[in-house]
Amino acid sequence: MDNAGIGIIIVSHGKYGAALLKTAEEILGPQSDCVSISVDVAHDVEESVRRLNDAAERLNHGEGALVLTDMFGGTPSNIALSLPKKYRVEVVTGANLPMLLKVFENRGTADLQDLATMAGEAGKAGIVVTGQIMRGKGKSAE
Repeated sequence: MDNAGIGIIIVSHGKYGAALLKTAEEILGPQSDCVSISVDVAHDVEESVRRLNDAAERLNHGEGALVLTDMFGGTPSNIALSLPKKYRVEVVTGANLPMLLKVFENRGTADLQDLATMAGEAGKAGIVVTGQIMRGKGKSAE
């Protein structure tokens, strides 16, 4: 299945991005044009920036690349936001599994900006405080 087009780059602290990508591929199958970049004490920031720039150049086949980072304000999002405009990227923070699944399911049909919007919406929708839902259901049954 050709699911290429928009490249996907996950930039995270430690092994979070790699685990997220592996889990998504266990659910949906292997994905092309995607990579995880770990930012941790084992790599200096300049090395992480170099790896991110290389990935942005390699995975952009004309439609751009979507960069998902683990949290806004952290080193992964800061280096992603410093990518030169020539790479045509959108950065979405707060990466989670619902977000990544939505991205993989729609990157063959959505443009870069729409895909970034879908990613943000799916990421937010995937955050649920189950106790609030359960308490809400109990009250409506009374």
